Amino acid sequence: MGNLYPLLMLPGFDPRPWGTHDLSPIYPNHQFAEKIGEAWLTGDDCKVANGPLTGQTLAQLCLKYEREIVGDAARDAQRFPLLLKFLFPHEKLSVQVHPDDEHARRVNQPWGKTECWYVAHAKPGAQIALGLKPGVTVAQLEHAIHENRAEDLLNWLNVYTGEMIYVSGGTVHTLGPGSVIVETQQQSDTTYRLYDYGRPRELHLKEGLAAVKSQVVSGKVVRPAPTQIQGGGNREASLVAAPYFVVDMFEMKSPQELSTRDGSGKSSVQILVAVGGCGIVEAGGSEPVTLTKGDAVVVPASLENFSVRPQWTLEFLRAHVPGTALPEPEIRM
Repeated sequence: MGNLYPLLMLPGFDPRPWGTHDLSPIYPNHQFAEKIGEAWLTGDDCKVANGPLTGQTLAQLCLKYEREIVGDAARDAQRFPLLLKFLFPHEKLSVQVHPDDEHARRVNQPWGKTECWYVAHAKPGAQIALGLKPGVTVAQLEHAIHENRAEDLLNWLNVYTGEMIYVSGGTVHTLGPGSVIVETQQQSDTTYRLYDYGRPRELHLKEGLAAVKSQVVSGKVVRPAPTQIQGGGNREASLVAAPYFVVDMFEMKSPQELSTRDGSGKSSVQILVAVGGCGIVEAGGSEPVTLTKGDAVVVPASLENFSVRPQWTLEFLRAHVPGTALPEPEIRM
């Protein structure tokens, strides 16, 4: 196992024209000169902020430790499997599409980009666009793009705090203003921009239109009721269980033991992202790691058992790679 331990990640703040100077719903003590659209938590270039591995990137650590970090369930032993980030849309994002695995392989990419969005915060009237309206063809979408009316052909949905949205590869989509999103996705940044409201940014019409799928499994995820953990008042809720990732929500008032192995017996790196409160992550005699709102802690798969101890209360998402093949989730529009 070497010297692996729970890794506190340093957020990477990414300027975007649709972002905001005010990240206070998640990062109340941060102010920026540029508009920030995304806070990357587990990208290849994201750096460790605690302990002996401080300053090293996830990409460097995966090359060195391989499955000791990523686990048995990950597809590639030398690549961190999941990218998690916060999104802060203050204006509409570009209308875009990501390839699915099949299309990605045709353009010499290792895999596609299926993702999900947890709505951590939403103002009244916040919306997303997910897929095309019924009956709209790719040819009609292309025509509408050239006429600067592409957004009229999209399926717009109101979103509310606590919802989970599944976005399979090949789905045309965008985010409107007024929400804060936690995105979990395959570790890929392949994005084809189809339409950008006249902003002076490059479009990728040939590649993007080729990646659009007319039939997709995308929408709001149908979720079971939260499970009350016996004793201590803790609650666990399954947000999404899908082929590439599993994301659960924990609301903790007392300490709880967790594992890097699921029911299949396979191990996976665990990514904890705090959306409220504060707590401590501990494993195998290593130094305790503080997890507070906006933080991400990566628990290497080889640690097997770890504990989370809330300081009063703690709400966090836990993301990992499933150990068995899972179908796409049940969704509703």
